[in-house]
Amino acid sequence: MKRTRVAFQGEHGAYSEEAVHQYLGAEVETIPCKTIREVFNLAEVEEVEYGVVPVENSIEGSIYETYDLLLTSSVKVVGEVSLRIIHCLIALPSTELKDVKIVYSHPQALAQCKGFLASLGVETMITYDTAGSVRLIREKELKDAAAIASEKAAQMYGMKILAKGIEDYGRNYTRFFIISRRDAETRNDCKTSIIFSLPHTPGSLYHALEEFAKRGINLTKIESRPTRQRPWEYYFFLDFEGHKDDEPYKEALSALAKKVIFLKVLGSYPKAKTELY
Repeated sequence: MKRTRVAFQGEHGAYSEEAVHQYLGAEVETIPCKTIREVFNLAEVEEVEYGVVPVENSIEGSIYETYDLLLTSSVKVVGEVSLRIIHCLIALPSTELKDVKIVYSHPQALAQCKGFLASLGVETMITYDTAGSVRLIREKELKDAAAIASEKAAQMYGMKILAKGIEDYGRNYTRFFIISRRDAETRNDCKTSIIFSLPHTPGSLYHALEEFAKRGINLTKIESRPTRQRPWEYYFFLDFEGHKDDEPYKEALSALAKKVIFLKVLGSYPKAKTELY
């Protein structure tokens, strides 16, 4: 039986791969990618059935590369995952905490552990992936180095955990989108994500959001990104509760389309369940 193929950014053991398994189960075939763009590319040409990409972190905020790619990509958002992130400091089995002079990891992970790293007084080095940092230290046998990654990554590469739960804030979650050329299969308990841009006139954002407010539609996120076409003009990324094809959400989108310069519906998908602990 052919297994479902799912692309993610990073090496095996990355948090993105954990998000894959949390959403789609353990039996899927995971395809590591160097970049988020590569994940999008594989999903667009249907080399994989799904891609999993980070969207935002509860400490450090949005992953802007993902939002920029969603603007131009042909894929749809078909699901979301909220993953609890517990960072570990990981090193060779022979390395002790006092030996560590440099810490490798993805920039998001380093930023989420700034306080802990400052207390160690170590140098930091940016890499493209958390689990890839663990693999790098193992392959190069860097005895004075450590990586920030997951407990699973430490187990996968046979490394030692020097410290666990080193993130600055305990409730550290990353939200991931599931992307695909296919539509989501369910219409129950959904969210919808859209992108739009507005005329540069007074009150344009107010009048756009009015279409949701007067229909009692709950907005769960709104964020702006520069259009890069003209200075000080923006795209707005917005999430709301409800399915794009159901009333009154369909009605709101139709009314919004008449007030904006550009509108793209990224998809409607089942809401992720977040257990706060």
